Amino acid sequence: MGEGDESQRETPVKVRPQPGAKRTKRILVTGGAGFVGSHVCEYLVNRGDDVICLDNFFTGAKDNIKHLVGKPNFEVIRHDVVEPILLEVDQIYHLACPASPIHYKYNPVKTIKTSVLGTLNMLGLAKRVKARFLLSSTSEVYGDPLQHPQTEDYWGNVNPIGERACYDEGKRVAETLSFDYYREHGIEIRVARIFNTYGPKMSLDDGRVVSNFLAQALRGTPLTIYGDGKQTRSFQYISDLVQGLVTLMDGDHTGPINIGNPGEFTMLELAEMIKEVVTPLLPSDVPAPSIVFKENTSDDPQKRKPDITKAKTLLQWEPKVALKDGLAMMIEDFRARLGV
Repeated sequence: MGEGDESQRETPVKVRPQPGAKRTKRILVTGGAGFVGSHVCEYLVNRGDDVICLDNFFTGAKDNIKHLVGKPNFEVIRHDVVEPILLEVDQIYHLACPASPIHYKYNPVKTIKTSVLGTLNMLGLAKRVKARFLLSSTSEVYGDPLQHPQTEDYWGNVNPIGERACYDEGKRVAETLSFDYYREHGIEIRVARIFNTYGPKMSLDDGRVVSNFLAQALRGTPLTIYGDGKQTRSFQYISDLVQGLVTLMDGDHTGPINIGNPGEFTMLELAEMIKEVVTPLLPSDVPAPSIVFKENTSDDPQKRKPDITKAKTLLQWEPKVALKDGLAMMIEDFRARLGV
């Protein structure tokens, strides 16, 4: 697999630009048809880079990237990163991995293979073509944290045999592989620990709390809170995340660096905010959605909040979009797709 696959020894030849020509970056985005990946592709295409979107469409969707298809600096390859691939690129945004509990619990073995074998293959590609490699890690590496807020030097509190471990431990191994390639082979790596993110193009009812609440509210059905609703999360809007990832990739710092919004909300506070934003949009004969409580899922972290001191000082990055404003921008996308 990856760099160690003896059958994949040949190294692609770098094509030299014509003298005096301005050279654009050739950038690979794995998971490029997913929620985060499609927004990254759009940003890079609009910036003028040549972008290759790589996706197996397990959780990604063609609709997310259909507006980019046909542009001269964008191409799509259907491919699973669990299998090696030879491409000629300057940068790799490695975003491929199911991130929704519903998706990764449905196929946990595939999830951990994507994080481990997929990362190994992409690091092998980065080594062969001397590309810079960015790993989209996650706040889930902190598990159910005993430190609050979470700084990058916190090692986490993760259950290695729980239902979420395929994702949590898969990303922890992906970080290990990235730093091993950095130390052993001198690969230029960037590691972003992404906190809860929301925005247009999220999968409907994908098990993540913002999309669940919003879809339920727009349908006029009760908002489902698992547990007592006192557990907290921090939510960043997708445009803030994309800016953070691009700034990290193009900067000089390896990471890991937390990319998230330190605004902290309980699930009850989030539910009430979504009710406040959505209720005026409902037909007059549809009552404001109620809230129902169900038994919590296993290994659900009680608190989650990023310390973004490193991002602010090293990258001069911090989120700009407040939660209420971001929800308002997300609603039109969800209304269109839900037909309400």
